[in-house]
Amino acid sequence: MQQLAEKSATAGGCKLCPKFTHTFSILGKKWNGLIIEALLVKDTMRFKDLSASINGCSDRVLCERLKELEDEHIVVRNTYEGENRIDYSLTERGQELREVMSTVHRWSDKWN
Repeated sequence: MQQLAEKSATAGGCKLCPKFTHTFSILGKKWNGLIIEALLVKDTMRFKDLSASINGCSDRVLCERLKELEDEHIVVRNTYEGENRIDYSLTERGQELREVMSTVHRWSDKWN
């Protein structure tokens, strides 16, 4: 198992693993966890349904976060030929966050 942190040679500090740091920069960004959770609960959602399920997130910010999650291959934007319809779902990579989100649920139930 890869350690979360490795000892730094300078000043006895701690240097976090770059992969862990990158992952947390995605999951720790405001609204991303809620977007992922909404898509875990309902496999596929239209923008308006995602927007309605995440209170306090503006449409502009939701659009930005969805694009960022697409760029990270966590969310896929689905378009349908011949239809004026777009929806969003999780990729396999996004689906693999189910266990992580379940653990966060357990922690929040216990401590909040």
